[in-house]
Amino acid sequence: MHHEERLGVGAVTKGCPMKLKGAQIFFECLKREGVDVIFGFPGGAVLDLYHELPKSGIRHILVRHEQGAAHMADGYARATGRVGVCLVTSGPGATNAVTGVATAYMDSIPMVIFTGQVPTALIGNDAFQEVDIVGITRPCTKHNYLVKDVNDLARVIREAFYLARTGRPGPVLVDLPKDVVQAQTEFRYPRKVELQGYRPTVDAHMGQIKRAYQVLRKAKHPVIYAGGGVIASSAAEELTRLAELLQAPVTTTLMGLGGFPATVGDPEAKKQPHPLWLGMLGMHGTFRANMAVSNSDCLLAVGARFDDRVTGKLSGFATKAKIIHIDVDPTSISKNVPVDIPIVGDCKNALEKLIQLAESEPVEGLEQMRAPWLDQIRQWRETYPLNYKQESDIIKPQFVVEKIYEVCNGEAIITTEVGQNQMWAAQFFHFDRPRTFLSSGGLGTMGYGLPAAIGAQVAFPDKLVIDIAGDGSIQMNIQEMITAVCNDLPVKVAILNNRFLGMVRQWQELFYDKLYCATCLDAAPDFVKLAEAYGAVGLRATRPEEVEPVLREAFAIKKPVLMDFVVATEEGVYPMVPAGKDISEMLLV
Repeated sequence: MHHEERLGVGAVTKGCPMKLKGAQIFFECLKREGVDVIFGFPGGAVLDLYHELPKSGIRHILVRHEQGAAHMADGYARATGRVGVCLVTSGPGATNAVTGVATAYMDSIPMVIFTGQVPTALIGNDAFQEVDIVGITRPCTKHNYLVKDVNDLARVIREAFYLARTGRPGPVLVDLPKDVVQAQTEFRYPRKVELQGYRPTVDAHMGQIKRAYQVLRKAKHPVIYAGGGVIASSAAEELTRLAELLQAPVTTTLMGLGGFPATVGDPEAKKQPHPLWLGMLGMHGTFRANMAVSNSDCLLAVGARFDDRVTGKLSGFATKAKIIHIDVDPTSISKNVPVDIPIVGDCKNALEKLIQLAESEPVEGLEQMRAPWLDQIRQWRETYPLNYKQESDIIKPQFVVEKIYEVCNGEAIITTEVGQNQMWAAQFFHFDRPRTFLSSGGLGTMGYGLPAAIGAQVAFPDKLVIDIAGDGSIQMNIQEMITAVCNDLPVKVAILNNRFLGMVRQWQELFYDKLYCATCLDAAPDFVKLAEAYGAVGLRATRPEEVEPVLREAFAIKKPVLMDFVVATEEGVYPMVPAGKDISEMLLV
């Protein structure tokens, strides 16, 4: 059943629409959009909404900071594919949420943010807790609204959800003046949305698909480069099928991890690397992924935007390749890298059409044609695998991530903070399914991981959800630990505690004469005691042999757990492509 078919027209009494207050209309609209949870924090401008909230039947998660609300809605959206919703008050409540809005915008995450606003008569008068949140967020939302008339409220909310989830997804902000939510009107909810100038192209052009397939079938060194669009369009199965039909190796961006299975085999047995999996590419990508892209003769980009952390020096990126780019957003095509065959459309739709051609017009002698290329990739993997040395009594952070993967057998939703912890999670945890790796890719928001984990845990209360964190990032939104405790959400936090702002320190080591200015975090809280102060469980490991027992104990406890892993202070993330270099010019361990 289509989403539009599930929507009611309005609340009706004796054949006539009911008169409702704006606050009541707000919740009627949310219910029709299938919203089951709101992440929020109250304040004066939204008191009328909070007065109606208990009667709505919609769950509310009370956060401890509005940035946490936005990240929780984001994590919920990434884990489920549904629109995340948060509700904050005017002024500082709204501005506190902006970092979370920008995080979702950069990663194309469907979210609707409702902000309170002063009454319409006071707008522009510098009233108490007034801020132009529409103006502030215009650069970091897909669209935003200031609702000035209660008669527009239902239409605006309907449009906001439609915009958030269609085309290239993104956050939409709706600003609600207090007098608008207090006013009354007849409630009618629009069945359909028609927005002039907004008609996302979903159906990929068959002529372009045929052109692309002819290039793909003749290619000797093809590579598929997949991004977050594969996950947003639920196209992971189609991506895997096409790759196997073409015997084309696959690399993904940070946002695309889980869009192609890293391993194969019986879940009960030891998993083996998927033979076509290259790993992540880019600044901290694998040697084989970066070399494969650099030496490919055909690069099929699917739902990716050629971000600078992927391409390195643009003039040196995939110079030998014919580039095919599939994306629902036409403005992303040839934006950074010139493309030979552009295909505007939904990733799932385009991949399905390519699969049909690959099945009806198979490549003759494919195995023989592809053997030298796959042998070369195998050689790169064996010569320069991801590695580290766990020799002493000091815990290496990579070892912790490997042990997390081993103990849970890959069956977890992983969130990260930003920095070294994020890259080690991407490198050493192997993702086989979409929506299991939640991380701030574009904006690089420290403090994202814990609230995002809470949002994912709300969506999937029975799944293991783990935030892989750094001792710097975790303190950005540590207050949300009490949110997890109060709502019985058993999130696990694994802190890779190196007493530094690790990624910044690594850059200082390599490019700034080892002058560690403002990156040392020797003055830090006792994380075990801090967890206990919040009512959570705190555990610590200081030696390699303690890591696995701590993880097993944490995963068995049905409460929030914060694990403090005291790791090597100056470990680096490698490979690393220095800024301004080709992605083939990697610093290796």
